[in-house]
This record gives sequence, structure tokens and C-alpha cells, in this order.
Amino acid sequence: MSPPERQPVETGWEAARCAPDACPDPAAADGLDWMAATVPGTAAAALERAGAWAPGEPSDLDGEDWWFRTTLRAAPAAPEEELILRLEGIATVSEVYLGGELALESDSMFVSHAIDLGGRIGEGEVELAIRCRALTPLLGSRRKPRARWRTRLVDGRLRFFRTMLLGRAPGFAPGPAAVGPWRPVWLERRRLVAVGELELRPRLEGGDGVLAIRAGLRCLGEESPSAAAVEVSGPAGVVRGELALGGEPLRASGELRLPQVARWWPHTHGEPVLYGVRLVLELPSGPLVREAGRVGFRELAGAADPGADPAEEGLALHVNGVPVFARGAVWTPADPVGLAAGEERLRRQLELVRDAGMNMVRIPGTGAYESQLFHDLCDELGILVWQDFMFANLDYPIADEHFRALVIAEAEAVLDALAGRPSLAVLCGNSEVEQQVAMLGLDPALGRGELFGELLPGLVAERGLDAVYLPSAPCGGTLPFRPDRGVANYFGVGGYRRPLSDARLAGVRFAAECLAFANVPDEQALEALLPGAVGDLAPHHPRWKAGVPRDVGAGWDFDDVRDHYLRALYDVDPAELRRYDPERYLDLSRAVSGEAMAAVFGEWRRQGSPCAGGLVLWLRDLAPGAGWGILDHTGEPKVAYHHLRRALLPRAVWMTDEGLGGVAVHLANDRPVPLAGSLRVALYRDREQRVGEACEEVELAPHAAATHDLEALLGRFADVSWAYRFGPPAQDAIVASLLGADGAPISQALHFPAGPPTATEDPQRLALRGRVERQAGGDLTVTLRSRRLALGVQVSAPGYEAEERCFPLEPDRERAVKLKALGAVDGAQAVRVSGLNVRGHVTLPIAGLPD
Repeated sequence: MSPPERQPVETGWEAARCAPDACPDPAAADGLDWMAATVPGTAAAALERAGAWAPGEPSDLDGEDWWFRTTLRAAPAAPEEELILRLEGIATVSEVYLGGELALESDSMFVSHAIDLGGRIGEGEVELAIRCRALTPLLGSRRKPRARWRTRLVDGRLRFFRTMLLGRAPGFAPGPAAVGPWRPVWLERRRLVAVGELELRPRLEGGDGVLAIRAGLRCLGEESPSAAAVEVSGPAGVVRGELALGGEPLRASGELRLPQVARWWPHTHGEPVLYGVRLVLELPSGPLVREAGRVGFRELAGAADPGADPAEEGLALHVNGVPVFARGAVWTPADPVGLAAGEERLRRQLELVRDAGMNMVRIPGTGAYESQLFHDLCDELGILVWQDFMFANLDYPIADEHFRALVIAEAEAVLDALAGRPSLAVLCGNSEVEQQVAMLGLDPALGRGELFGELLPGLVAERGLDAVYLPSAPCGGTLPFRPDRGVANYFGVGGYRRPLSDARLAGVRFAAECLAFANVPDEQALEALLPGAVGDLAPHHPRWKAGVPRDVGAGWDFDDVRDHYLRALYDVDPAELRRYDPERYLDLSRAVSGEAMAAVFGEWRRQGSPCAGGLVLWLRDLAPGAGWGILDHTGEPKVAYHHLRRALLPRAVWMTDEGLGGVAVHLANDRPVPLAGSLRVALYRDREQRVGEACEEVELAPHAAATHDLEALLGRFADVSWAYRFGPPAQDAIVASLLGADGAPISQALHFPAGPPTATEDPQRLALRGRVERQAGGDLTVTLRSRRLALGVQVSAPGYEAEERCFPLEPDRERAVKLKALGAVDGAQAVRVSGLNVRGHVTLPIAGLPD
């Protein structure tokens, strides 16, 4: 017997808009101006498709009613069948009509719905129409209880509506608001036995894995299962176990033990091993098989001490008994207009997370719950998930019975979808509620209350989820926003323009959000915001600020923040540079935010740091421009991404300035196997003359780190941090390289005792040269060499993607970079090589195929 048939309802959709309540039913909406639409999708996606709106432009979608319609076509349910229409999410206050008759009303974006089409499909088709009511007029209705505090983040009246705040936050996400069927619509045909309420709960007992399973069963005809079993497939093959069958309503339940199970790890620390699960029901007509997804077996703790409270002492994740430095970013929807991204796009963004050495993403309370596909990919790729419940900043009316019922239904559905997933690490009640209350001078306990202190953690415990629960982010300590207790949002470096040394001074335990910068994207992404005005004209374009975030009410924006660090790190005047050399201004601006973020994570990741992790705000821009994302609005990496990547890789070397204590060289081996290789340090004067060098064999155990004193490696005092200031620095550049046993480079880091160089040099003076070879598969290998230190080197060619960008070239040492062909490439004749301190660029011809 086959599993349930699921058919997505994706074609034939139309959308139309009208004044609030002008078209109260499908018949009245017939005369509207309809446009083609996609589902899953939103009103903004329909307008963009029609050419009536572009990302970055103002929008007021909450001020209108929106209609979506299509024709459902399917054969009516046969005997022993049922035909279900599933609507996985409609934003926000909505009505669903089938054949002109009201079939459903909903006032939450975050709940899914199922409608039995038995008797409704008629002769094999029926019109489906969805009305999304204008939210703005509904905000005006008076409701109780009154709010005990107010926020400037969003309209406080949104607290009564279960909808997304992104798109409605003027400072950083002003639009578009999510309106429409933003999640998939399905037709599901079930035969013989409907399987629902499927619970999978994996756990470890010593070296064995134990899977507990429970499934609710509903017979659709006369056939009833006589037996039930579960089959689990993994690295050691297939293990089958019988399940108990019985009860009213009918259930199949039991446990299956897998001896010496392979554990699931975050990708930085091991392999994310998954096991496939199938439910098998024996019917008189034959077996009915239901694919039940995949599970992973791992142990999780929020601190080294089992008695410690992560909300007070600081979150310190341990997976399978090993401390994991959690690093990553706050997740933004892979498609902020349509919200539900396809598999290819979603996989691409999560693979960029993995490839950057990040091992965690946080789904924030200002956004929306993610799809099953998203969580499947996180399980597969070994990316830990911090899941907020969708509450942020507001005083939510949990005393209202209807609102409370909505919250319980929402939370139960979310927990059921996430239970048993190995990637789920943290469940958090909300974003910034306790901080909001405390910063207004009120008692932070008001922000916790029943909703986040009792109701949600109670539901988590009841559902048996193996995840750390935090009531709020930030939280802990007398004031929840102090970074040296509990969980913090850290913007000392970033929004508050503190020096880089503040990253250590603040004593951060865990940063749930951190390091907000207006990260400048590449020219191609800027073209979407500033058509025809990239390059020299971009910083002077009237719309330059359109993509730059700003805190509501602040007299500064995050361009100003980035300019502050441009002055501090490069000792240049940003305003003068922008005025007289805007191209140079863009180059330095692209680099400086990534360098600052990498420096902070170096402080936090080193041995002796109290910090156990940090999440950058945020992964991807919502709109074109210089947003907080380390990926641009199309999902492609910015320069900042590549700088951060070098600081986060599982095997890495980096340096910290210890003042009078010299320079510390740090090594990390997060991988599950030993690292045997060598550590090489080299000191350069005038960025060319080598004035010191040392090389030492190193061996790091699995999941281990080490710190070396640079002058101890040299065997002499060299004032490597230029702290004693007896004269000009004896060296102006220090290069540390971690090499494998075969001498191949694994990681490299730079330190500039007197600050990075700001001047550009002619490629001939640098003696920048190289060769390009075309590989048999079409990819390119570019081998570069420079007599003098070259910084922020980039290689590019039409139709190719560089494996690494913005890297240094140590004097007189070769470095090979791979360029991956993005498709059939036959037009590229040369590779372009540029750099942060390279005037102009170098062109290298592409050699032919190897013999």
C-alpha cells in the first residue's frame, strides 16, 4: 500500500486587493483587478511579479484587503478514502471559502488548518478563495487588558494579533508586511488508515540508541491493522521492532533499541548521522508503509554543571559531553517577500552557514516559524537551531481566553513539529521582552510572567522535548541586559561603538544577538538598490540609506557605526574618503565590519574566555542595500562573510593583542580526530622584509584548543605587540599559519601592531603575479604570489565563483585558490585579481586544459 498522496496547490492562483471590507465575499470580489500570484507567497510577491512593487520600496499592505483564489481539481474521495485540504499558514486575519461558502476563519499566521473536502469537491473541482483582511483598521479596535509597557519597535497594538513583526518594524524591517497564504497549500488523499499524531523520541542509553514511537491511527474503511512495526535504517543497516497496537482511539506504540548507535554531532564537531524511520502497518490487503522522517541520537546539556541554570549562569552547550562553542547568525527568511523558499534556495543558504564554520542559527521572535524542509536540512547539515517562540518586546494579553487558546495551539503545533530533531538545541520564550521591561525602569519579572515563566516551559516539558529552555533573550542577572550574566544581546562593539577591547572587558557569557553593522554588499547587489549608480556614485546616491538599519528615534544609523570603526581601525576620515575617493571608501567599508566581527569572535573563542557562543545579527538582508546581513538580499556572501569565516572554521589559527603580555597565538581543533601539523609565525618590516620566523610542530587532540606566546615561539623578546614603544615598531605585520602534516595550509591569520596599512600600491611594486589552470571539470585553479604583503585579495572571472575571497598573500609564498564553474563556461578568457592595498588590478590569462 502507498503512503498518503500529497499534491501541492501551486498553479492557477490570482490575487487582488480592495479597500477594507469593500468586498466581503467571493462574489463581491469578482469585479476586482486580478493579477497572477504564486502560492506559497504573499501580496508583496504578487505585486513584485506584476511589476507594481520592487524590494526596498515603501508599501502599506496592512491597509488593504487582499484576495487569493484558484480552482481545486481532484477526483472526489473514493470509499475508504478521505481528501483533505491543508493550508499551512495564512497571514493574518483570514477567511477561507470553498465554492463561495465560508469554510474556515483564522486569526493567526502561525497555525495550520485542515478541511475535509468530502462532499465539497463536487464534479472534481471547486473554487478556493482566501480573504486576508486589512490589519490596520483592526488595530484601532479597543481591547483589554491594557499594556503595562510600550515599545517603539512596532505598533504596540500588534500584541493582540498572532502575526510577524518583521515587515512592521520601522527601524530595521519596515516592509513589506506578510499578507497572504505564505505557507504551502496541499491536497492530501489518505487511504485505508490515516496516521496522525506521530511522535518520535530518540534518546541515548550508554552506547545504545533508543527510539520511542507513538502513532495515532484512524481506520477509513472496514480494514483494520492486525500488527504494527517500526523499521530504522542507518549506518549498520535496518533494525525492526514490533509495536503494541490497541486502545481507543487506536494507537501503535513501543520502543526500539539500536546497539552502539552512531551519534549525531553539529558539523563542526563530528558527523550529523541520521537514521531513517518507517512505520509498517499490516492490513488484510497488504502492508501499509509510512515514511516517518529521520532522527538523530545525541546528548544535550546547557551547561557543564547539570545543576546550573543557563538563564542565570550563561548558556554553555555540551553535545555528547563535549563543550561546543556555538557560533552563527540570526536567521532571516530565505525569501523575505514570499517567505516560503524552495529547496534549492534554502539549501544554498544553509550550506553557506555550514561552509562559514557556523554551527547555529537562531529563528527570532520577530519573524516566523520555519518549514519542515528547513529543519530537515539543519538535521542533515549539522546546524544547531535556537528557536524563539514568536513573541517580541510586547506585553501579550495572555489573560484573554481566546488569545491564550491561540497561543497554546500554536505552541503545541510547533513543539510537535520540532520534537525529536537532533538539531534543536534551544527553545526561547521571546525576544527582548525582559530587556524591554527593564530598560523602561520596571521590574524585569513583569516581562517573564505566566506566559514565559510557566505556560511555555510547561508545554515544553509536557511534550518531552530534549532542548534547553530560556524564558527570554536576553535574560539573567539583576538587569537582564548585562552581558556578564545569563544570555545577552551584545552590541558594545557595533551599535554602541565601544573599542574592540570591550569584547573582553564585557565578560560576555553568550550573545544571542551581536555585532550589528551596516555591511556593504558587492556592486551587483547594490545595483538592485541604486540602478546605474554603483562604483564611485553609490555612497552619494539619494537611496543609499534605504537599506541601512536605524534604531527608532536614534539620531544615527548603522552606516555611522561602520564609519566609526573605519576611522578607529584604519585611521582614515570616512567623510573625506567618501567625498574624494568613494570607490576606496566602499572597498574599506566592505572589509572593516568583517574584520571587527572576526576580532570579537577571536576574543570569545580563545581559551580562558567565559563566552560560550555568539550569533551575529543577522544572516541575510531583507532588502537591497547595506543591511545587517553578512549575506546580501539575494543570499550571496558579502566581504564581511569571508572575514568572519576565517575566524569560525573548525580548525583555525588567530591572534590576540595582550598588551604588555605580547601577542597570543590561538589554535582550535573542533573536529573529532587529532590534528598533527605545524604552527609557523613570520614577522615582516615594511610588509616585505622578514625580520623573524619560527616554526613548531603541534598536535591537538579532538575537540581541543591551545594558546602559544608568540615571543616564546621566537625564542626572544621582539615587542610584537608594540606595547613598550621604545621606538617605531620593529615589525608592522605578523603572519601566523596553521599547516597540516603535509605542509598544506589549513588556516592563516594576520596581526598589525601599528594598525593595518591604508595606502594602495602599484601591482608592479607588489610584484603580484600568478598563473591560472583550467581543470578537466571546467573549474579553475589560480596560483598567486607577491613580493610584498597583499591584503584582501580577490580573484574573479565571469561565470565562476571563488572558493575563498578577501584573503592575504604572505610575501614570497604561493597560495592557490579554486574557482568553481557555475555552468557551461566558455567565454571567460582571463581572471581578474584585485586587493585592498592593490591599485587597480592584475589580469591573468586562463591556460588550456591539462594534458
